[in-house]
Amino acid sequence: MISRDERRPGADHPAAAVEQAFREERAAVLATLIRHVGDFQLAEDAVQDAFASAVATWERDGVPANRGAWLTTTARRKAIDRLRRTRSLADRADRLAELARIDAQEHRPDDAEAEESAVADDRLRLIFTCCHPALALPARVALTLRMLGGLTAGEIARAFLVTEPTMRQRISRAKRKIADAHIPYRVPPDDQLPDRLHGVLMVVYLIFNEGYDATEGDRLVRGELCSEAIRLGRLLAKLMPDDPEVLGLLALMLLHDSRRGARVDASGRYVPLDQQDRSRWDQGRIREGVRTLERALPLMRPGPYQLQAAIAAAHTEPETDWRQIAELYGALGRITPSAVVEVNRAVAVAFAHGAAAGLGLLAPLLDDAALQSYQPLHAAHAELLRRAGDEAGAARAYERAIDLSSNAVERTELEHRLARLRT
Repeated sequence: MISRDERRPGADHPAAAVEQAFREERAAVLATLIRHVGDFQLAEDAVQDAFASAVATWERDGVPANRGAWLTTTARRKAIDRLRRTRSLADRADRLAELARIDAQEHRPDDAEAEESAVADDRLRLIFTCCHPALALPARVALTLRMLGGLTAGEIARAFLVTEPTMRQRISRAKRKIADAHIPYRVPPDDQLPDRLHGVLMVVYLIFNEGYDATEGDRLVRGELCSEAIRLGRLLAKLMPDDPEVLGLLALMLLHDSRRGARVDASGRYVPLDQQDRSRWDQGRIREGVRTLERALPLMRPGPYQLQAAIAAAHTEPETDWRQIAELYGALGRITPSAVVEVNRAVAVAFAHGAAAGLGLLAPLLDDAALQSYQPLHAAHAELLRRAGDEAGAARAYERAIDLSSNAVERTELEHRLARLRT
């Protein structure tokens, strides 16, 4: 909805304030509105209407002090308008009465802290609602990424290696399933949590991944998504403090996020992990991540998020033990085999045992027709070919990776490496 422009005004300008609010407030406003209206599509449309109103109203009247509250109130009123226009009298009466009651309540400034807590709970309720076992796992994850993560259908499609129309259909079917099955909007009782936890953790992790390594756009990192995922991870850790995979995921996100400030230089250019200025790493995040992982390990139920957190922790050591990292990726691949894990294992093996060993692991992936458009595979292939001395092959692989890159920062770095190779 909010387009980026190279001539973006300052943060105090109404247009910039709307764009910032869209990034930072949308998920909270949408989660709260779904609780109020009980209809995913109605809530999404009303929130879109509210942001459209903000563009004109904030330009005329100024930016409100509490943008989230303004947007929530406006979206609720837009939902009332839509209900009056589109629903039959019998269908809309009860819902309109409930929305009118909510809208009539006076907002008290001293309730701000309690309201923020309720918003956080709404986000958690939304995750568990979307991750109901009545939905197929891919549909659960896709719907939650769309509704809570704010990812586009195209971004989600790339994460699942499917086409955008396929993903749109999957999300629409999931919304209808929730409405038709009358799935309640709440955190389930304790005995039902395990049935939903796998999907919930996957959703939070994918939200973080999109924030940490943006699929497209002019930013490498979408910090608001990283922060949102970590906040949700902390809520889950509070809800389920003895689940080792909940702790493992939180530790993983904290350890990765500790490097956020060092991943681009002052000019916005990408900086590889082995060249980052470690003084810019967030030591508080690292300590919290390591402590969280140490809480998970004694529970003696190793899982994929704990293994990934152990890999991230190994990268924070003064000397990187690539052999250990390669072994951890091997263990991770045995638990959750995937192309993502194998590409990362190949890179780790190349650091530990030489480029040829890493290329051997990439070979079967490169022959897989389903992975021909998987950009990280071709970027890793190019880098390992370069290290092996195959400059012509590396150039072709770099060109392929560049063609598949939607993120401007990432694409610029690959173009720089290709140019350096050719000169």
